[in-house]
Amino acid sequence: MSEMTPVDAVIVGAGFAGMYMLHTLRGAGLNAVVLEAGDGVGGTWYWNRYPGARVDIECHDYSYSFSEDLQQEWEWTERYPAQPEILRYLDHVADRFDLRRDIRLNTRVAAAHYDETADRWTVRTERGDRYRATWCVMATGCLSSSQVPAIDGLESFAGDWHHTAHWPAGGVDFSGKRVAVIGTGSSGVQAIPIIAEQADRLTVFQRTATFAVPALNRELVPGELAGIKERYPELREHARYSGIGLALARVGETSALEVTAEERRKVLTAAWESGTLAGLLLSFNDVTTDLAANDVVADFIRDRIHETVDDPETAELLCPRDYPFGTKRACLDTGYYATYNRENVHLVDVRTNPIERIGPGGVVAGGTEHEADVIVFATGFDAMTGSLTAIDVRGRNGRTLRDKWSAGPITYLGLQSAGFPNLFLVAAPGSPSVLTNMVMSIEQQVEWIARCVGHARDRGVATVEATERAEQDWVRHVNEVSATRLYSAANSWYLGANVPGKPRVFMPYAGGLGRYRERCDAVAAADYEGFVLTAASHR
Repeated sequence: MSEMTPVDAVIVGAGFAGMYMLHTLRGAGLNAVVLEAGDGVGGTWYWNRYPGARVDIECHDYSYSFSEDLQQEWEWTERYPAQPEILRYLDHVADRFDLRRDIRLNTRVAAAHYDETADRWTVRTERGDRYRATWCVMATGCLSSSQVPAIDGLESFAGDWHHTAHWPAGGVDFSGKRVAVIGTGSSGVQAIPIIAEQADRLTVFQRTATFAVPALNRELVPGELAGIKERYPELREHARYSGIGLALARVGETSALEVTAEERRKVLTAAWESGTLAGLLLSFNDVTTDLAANDVVADFIRDRIHETVDDPETAELLCPRDYPFGTKRACLDTGYYATYNRENVHLVDVRTNPIERIGPGGVVAGGTEHEADVIVFATGFDAMTGSLTAIDVRGRNGRTLRDKWSAGPITYLGLQSAGFPNLFLVAAPGSPSVLTNMVMSIEQQVEWIARCVGHARDRGVATVEATERAEQDWVRHVNEVSATRLYSAANSWYLGANVPGKPRVFMPYAGGLGRYRERCDAVAAADYEGFVLTAASHR
């Protein structure tokens, strides 16, 4: 058995959250280590190297705000940076703040067990390394545990297959190939136009149509962001207390049902031409809460799809009809709908032609074999919980987190789960995370955790643990808030609907980042109400 390495804190994951957590805990005087499964930093942006991968939030928002020098010195080249540029940014952050010396790459965590007699966590890696820590922070990411559907015959396929979240570092050459893409969520929407340009023939298998709005992405001219940089203090402050964590986003002041058809079209056209996800979602003040208002926006998007796609039947297949706009993650369109006008692209609706099996030569759906040399699974993730429950996390009395969450995740503020002292979660169920600008949401949670740990150390506190009552009340509140929105009308990964057998529970907090921040700050100001802080002498 390997020797035990003592540290103050173990952080699991070296993405946006894990790296900032390391930086803040260091600043609080703690000795911390980050354990990362990949051979580079970046988290989501390390793993997702598929063609077309890029962020769907503008660069000036999708970046750290904790360092003014960093904000001013980094120059983005595109409005919506592609994966390589975001990874370069994160590599720069790792180097600039000397983070690499405390990051252990190629180190996948297998288990984290709590020792009640010592108030310590023992974290074990797959290769047998062991770490002993007072604090354990899971920065494992919301979209980290990929899902490959259980389709009969995959093992018999004679060609190559790839999942978008585990793309070969050297890329994939589709030239002259017959390609099958299964899945039309965010990664599919981004990859399909690029693959179509290379492949001899592309067959897309769609279960659920996706709402997508034009990205209008472009290269930035030198100095274009100078005005944003000058206003960063003001803009970041607005983002921190906004609903979705974006600097320039503003919710419309009127209902979509209280204006004329001409005014509606004017507002929606301007939102469409803004090239942002938030534009249409926030165009009126009731898009996310009133189905009739949502239908106005959804109909507008469906009209744009029909205008773009030449074949009426294909256009209609690409029109979402069974869930409200925004209740699944909408996508930015960089040529996605127009791709279906290409002669080498064919769309298969798997609701009417379900995938039956994969054979040596391709995908069999609706009794027809669609020949393929390469299969691409753009089938998403076991979101929000998958990367946590994949680790053998055991708290008091040896109870596993997987067992506690068997009927759905239970947390207090998305930061802790009762029975797991000194274990903090970042961007977990019960937090705004995926419904907001992830970087702004991550910063808020990381800073709160660091302040809590600092408070505990200053007061001689050995353990910080959420109470069962507090988490029950919070889960009830999360459910109450989501019930006022339209989210439950969609079978989305927000509810775990894409994973067979996963409990249907709406996981993120839909009340907005600003309200969540105020609640967390109020909890801290009330001496961490809802948490039990136990002094070392009272173990």
